[in-house]
Amino acid sequence: MKDQHEEFLENLNNEGFDFNLFDNDEITESNYDQKFQNNSLPDDFVEISDETNEEIENFDSNVIFFFGVSAAGKSVILSAVLYYLNSRAGALSPNNLNPNSQEAKVLLSDFLENISKGILPDRTTRDKVTRIDLTFSPNNRSKKVPPINLTFLETAGANHQDIFKGNQYHVSIDRYITQKTPLNVIIVTSYNSAHKEDALIDTFLNRLVEKGIDPKNVNILLVISKWDLSGKSTVSSDEELDKFIFSRLPMTNSKMELHRFHKTYFTIGKVEDQGSIQKITNLSLHSAGIISRWIYESIVGYPIDYPGTLMERIKFSIKQ
Repeated sequence: MKDQHEEFLENLNNEGFDFNLFDNDEITESNYDQKFQNNSLPDDFVEISDETNEEIENFDSNVIFFFGVSAAGKSVILSAVLYYLNSRAGALSPNNLNPNSQEAKVLLSDFLENISKGILPDRTTRDKVTRIDLTFSPNNRSKKVPPINLTFLETAGANHQDIFKGNQYHVSIDRYITQKTPLNVIIVTSYNSAHKEDALIDTFLNRLVEKGIDPKNVNILLVISKWDLSGKSTVSSDEELDKFIFSRLPMTNSKMELHRFHKTYFTIGKVEDQGSIQKITNLSLHSAGIISRWIYESIVGYPIDYPGTLMERIKFSIKQ
């Protein structure tokens, strides 16, 4: 009498599955991995990691996690924020406790160099997280404004869409969304497609709750990117932004009211089509500065430009 395993294999063969991958050798538990791994894999195949959360249990940094679909502008915002922190607000340096991979070093270099030349960043590869660990040191002498460790996660928008309709995050992303990491979330949706992403953002916020994370205890910022598509480079008033979110993102707006997280807009400046590429012809760091200052103050509790205590101000004035 055939056991269930034999019947299962026979049914698969009847459906046209080819088991010649293993050259008709007997497949056993001990040789399965060796036989499979010896076969060459396509260049565009990305193997799913089996890593657990053990590596980040004692996480000595602050995670900056960008959520948004493809082409929402996450990479542009990240590159602009990094450039602002490193050129306007202070200096970025390696975090020696968490050395960057070679891939992260290249990505960081490309971000900082390209945006200064008006080159927009490339889209992120699916099923992949590039972690950039840095120490940010503000150019502020007050002891209330200390250096902080920041961990930026560069992820593909396609993976964020995977969580819709009950699906799970890729493990390389999911492992960072835990109760054990100091989490700061920047939700990015664009001016021209926000109305299509309301349910997805709502799903993401619910996913945090499912993982035991109370959104009230997480620093969350909603960014409406590509605001220049409105015909204006800035938001004229808080009411204008509130009205946009209320009409285009009603479910997200309801969560915002409940959990009291923050909101802003983003534009990189003037972008023009130059042949087959888009080029920044007038770089604006204003909205990148707003996001950068939100990141710092949300973590430390004091703004980057804090003038100092009374005694510090007296001390600073004497030294000048």
